[in-house]
Amino acid sequence: MKKHWDNPIEHAMPSGTRVPASVRIGNVTVAPATVLAPMAGVTDTVFRRFIRNASVFSAEAGHPDSVDQAITNQQSGCGLIMTEFTSADGLSRMRESKRKRYLTFYDDEHPIAAQLFGSNPATLAEAARIVEETGFDMVDLNLGCPAKRVVSCNGGSGLLRDLPLIAEIFKAVRAAVTIPFTVKFRLGWNDNHIICVPLAKLAEDCGLNAVSLHARTREQGYTGQARWHHIAEVKDAVKIPVIGNGDVRTPEDACALVAKTGCDAVMIGRAAPANPWIFRQIAQYTASGRYDLPTEQDRYRMIRTYFEMLIAESNPEAPGKMKQFASWFTHGVPGGAALRKSIYESRTGTAILEAVDRFFSRDVEAPAPQTVDCNLQPVT
Repeated sequence: MKKHWDNPIEHAMPSGTRVPASVRIGNVTVAPATVLAPMAGVTDTVFRRFIRNASVFSAEAGHPDSVDQAITNQQSGCGLIMTEFTSADGLSRMRESKRKRYLTFYDDEHPIAAQLFGSNPATLAEAARIVEETGFDMVDLNLGCPAKRVVSCNGGSGLLRDLPLIAEIFKAVRAAVTIPFTVKFRLGWNDNHIICVPLAKLAEDCGLNAVSLHARTREQGYTGQARWHHIAEVKDAVKIPVIGNGDVRTPEDACALVAKTGCDAVMIGRAAPANPWIFRQIAQYTASGRYDLPTEQDRYRMIRTYFEMLIAESNPEAPGKMKQFASWFTHGVPGGAALRKSIYESRTGTAILEAVDRFFSRDVEAPAPQTVDCNLQPVT
């Protein structure tokens, strides 16, 4: 997944527009109406809990009108979290003990949706039953992944070329489970094959409870600009909730997406590992009209918290995961290249933590905490 954006558009905070306080998906209330997107290699249980408990390493409120009490869902501002996508075929074949490894989640992750990919209706239906029996609040179908290895198996966005097969899958999964069933998809295969509106209508007709649209084609991958006007078209075409996704990097972007499309909720992907505060920032802006910017000490606590969580899992892959996230987490850190270098050269989790401690213990003058108000002017 591409970590950077192509010429991102800077949005002003729309006057009077906020991300909705909640959205109802089937029998599940998502409050606030923000969703952590499913991301392969990112949204495992450690990262999901890390995002859900984001207030642990957020800036201490330096203002008399602290909005902590107004923020729901563990003060994180994230209303719904989603798993990495999981192969329906693999899930239906593997032993129950191995399934737990792929579908592990904790009580503090609710509400949580499990995302599946595949192309066989019966197999996807069986996998959805497993998801429901495991205790997930929702099941989501991936029709958006652009990766060649997934598309070559007719999974992810590969299915966008076959609406009749999608209809069969929708009907089979809907008949198999009682929990809310949603789908995440792209505009279409390419610019000559934009099918987002008929696909959304098909989902509604088949009894799905919500749709999420990443406003790019499969051919675009993660390049170029997300075309939000297509999200507005989908919103106008269906009555079920529409979740908008694509190029949401800041609270300003989230509010602009709602203002321009009328979407019922906002899904955030790449921005979350780069700025784990984004959900809290959106909630802060919704409650008070401004939001905190992280200080260097906030970043230190954030990096250390996540790395300690990885080590606590006793996962032998923890050092590799820490190195993977180093490029995300050091975004915006002055001198971050040196920190990344020391992390990449470390061989153990403990050595990585020591490198992080050394870097942030350097003698630098701590800047005063800042907030951003609705006219985008930093104030101290």
